[in-house]
Amino acid sequence: MSLTSARRYWLTGASNGLGAALAEELLKSGAHVALSSRFQEPLEQFAQQYPGHVLVVAGDLTNSQTVREIGEHITQVWGSLDTVILNAGTCEYVDTQQFDASIIEYVVRTNLLASSYCIEAALPLLQVGRTPHLVGIASAVTYLPMSQTDPKAGLRHLFESLRVDRSSKGVDITVVIPGFVDTPPTQSSDFPMPLNWPADKAARHIFAKLQGRPLEIAFPALLLAALWPLPTLPNSPQLSIGKRMLPNPPSQKDDL
Repeated sequence: MSLTSARRYWLTGASNGLGAALAEELLKSGAHVALSSRFQEPLEQFAQQYPGHVLVVAGDLTNSQTVREIGEHITQVWGSLDTVILNAGTCEYVDTQQFDASIIEYVVRTNLLASSYCIEAALPLLQVGRTPHLVGIASAVTYLPMSQTDPKAGLRHLFESLRVDRSSKGVDITVVIPGFVDTPPTQSSDFPMPLNWPADKAARHIFAKLQGRPLEIAFPALLLAALWPLPTLPNSPQLSIGKRMLPNPPSQKDDL
């Protein structure tokens, strides 16, 4: 598949876990993929494995200038993007007995602000792409607040707001709620993770579903069908369920 006919993707958080599995799926399909992460070595390995199909755009996505430079580099090399998948983020736990607002600040910066910087850089490239598609990996916390601070829940609202504006401009927007996926952060946590999916299975599922450009991809369906009505429950049941999900150890950070 030539560069002119191959679909062009920008995938963030591509060095491990779900991001690396998604990179594998995209590249196996023949796509050309710009890969972002703070860790360059795994991205270079993809470039060696799929020569001519990978554009390495490593960098810290919490730095707005770095993201602008990534956007400029993609513009210089490709001139456009067809699909952007914002997967990068982090996960932090807050001890309510020793509340630390700096943790909230960190998670907002790495999940919500970094994604906003990427959207700003990506939209001009998508506007000149083919059947443009913007995809955000959000969180099941949208359905049930837990002790785990996860502003990726806010990412869903950001994408839904963008959808209202961008639908008339030809950019399709999909929010992915993957539930629990077996990645380095989840492997180090001891709170219950029902229906935990392997990263490669989750990536295959997401890639297949994205072809239909749905408004939302939520899985495992059984778990999320159960979580969806929980915000409408009285406070006591919500608190009871949320307490069962309390994490004990400090979190592991995903890559940006």
